[in-house]
Amino acid sequence: MQKLLIATTNIGKFGEIKEVIGDLDLDLYHLHFEDFAEAMSADDFDETGATFEENAEQKAVHYHELFGFPTIGEDSGIIVDALQGELGVKTRRWGAGAKASDEEWIEHFMKVMEGRELRTARFICCAAFIDGPGEVVLFRGETEGVITHDLEAPLMPGIPLSSCFRPKGCSKVYSALNENEKNQLSHRGKAFHELKNHLLTYFQK
Repeated sequence: MQKLLIATTNIGKFGEIKEVIGDLDLDLYHLHFEDFAEAMSADDFDETGATFEENAEQKAVHYHELFGFPTIGEDSGIIVDALQGELGVKTRRWGAGAKASDEEWIEHFMKVMEGRELRTARFICCAAFIDGPGEVVLFRGETEGVITHDLEAPLMPGIPLSSCFRPKGCSKVYSALNENEKNQLSHRGKAFHELKNHLLTYFQK
């Protein structure tokens, strides 16, 4: 079976991606797999891109060069209209910081949003696929919505904003949706459905 690396250490993201492309005849890996432990212990990769596309491509290229088989790099985040310029590509590193637990991160975020009438936001996901030098293919998904005043569902590991982001036209936050609803509506689902179609064609060559 063909190996495919999803270049993330975020198990929550990996789970959502697997929900979309997991039925393909591919052996999916993430960066916490024991096979990669030694290489990852010495890895010094750092995101430096100014856009989601740049970060996704950087990840894909870096880990493809490190491990040598087809790789997907993904970068995603939220743009909150009341906090212009504060999140975006820095989403997980913003506020309480990248080392904060999901609970600490979302607690800080909800405090910052307290009392703000402007609640509109949009999630963005970019995915980059590479299987050779100079062969990066990019996919993008966006979902508009609002930040709820309270957490409306339990936290999902690695993706705490899913408990307070309600897609436009939907009555539930991300993490309250069932798998099929979420994968049709979410930014990550949209990007990876497009990528899935690409993989179906690519691996049938």
